[in-house]
Amino acid sequence: MELINSFEVARPIDEAWAALTDVERVVPCLPGARLQEVNDGEYRGVVRVRLGRITTEFAGAATIAEQNATDYKVVVNGQGLDARGEGTAEAIVTAKLEPINDTTTRVLVDTDLTLSGRVAQLGKGVLPEVSTNLMAQFADNLAAMLDGQAPAADLGTPWGDDRARRRVEMPEPEAIDLLDAARAPVLKRLAVLVVVALVVRWWWQRR
Repeated sequence: MELINSFEVARPIDEAWAALTDVERVVPCLPGARLQEVNDGEYRGVVRVRLGRITTEFAGAATIAEQNATDYKVVVNGQGLDARGEGTAEAIVTAKLEPINDTTTRVLVDTDLTLSGRVAQLGKGVLPEVSTNLMAQFADNLAAMLDGQAPAADLGTPWGDDRARRRVEMPEPEAIDLLDAARAPVLKRLAVLVVVALVVRWWWQRR
C-alpha cells in the first residue's frame, strides 16, 4: 500500500534537513517508537502499538538506503516483527524536502507499506487517514524538539568492546492507539452515510 503525506517545518530547509536526517534526534518524535541501539549504520528499536485491549511491540531495524543532501531526499528501509509473532510490517519511506520560503520547509513523505497480522485488519480504507493522523503527531513532536521543548535520546555508550555498536537510552513511549487514530475517519464515513440516508429519505417522502 502506498501512503502519501506531507507536513511543514518552521525552519529553513538546511536546518530541517539536518534535523530529519539525524536519526537519534528524530526517532523520539515518532509516535510509539523507541530507538535501542545503533550498529554500523543499522538502527534497531521497537514500535509499541495498541489495537483495542491488546498492546504489542514490533521489534525491527531500519537502514538509510539513500541520502542526497543536494536534492534533499532520503530513503529509509524498515522492517519489524510483532513480539507475539502474529504480524509483520515492512516499509520503504521516501522523504523529499522543498522550501516554501526562507523560514519554512515542506516535507513530502511517500511510504510503501506492507502489513500482515492483526494490524492489517484495519483495512486499506482506514490506514491512509491513520497515517495522516500519526504524521500530524510526528510534525507536532518535531516542532517541540526543534524548539527545545522535548528531550533528545541519550546516545549512551559503546556496546562492550564493539565500538560500532551503541546503546541508545530512551524513555518508554506511549503505544500508538490505532483504533483511536482510526476513529475520526470511521466517524466521518458514518456521518456521510447518515447524511445520504436522510437525503434519500427526504427525497422519497417528497415523491
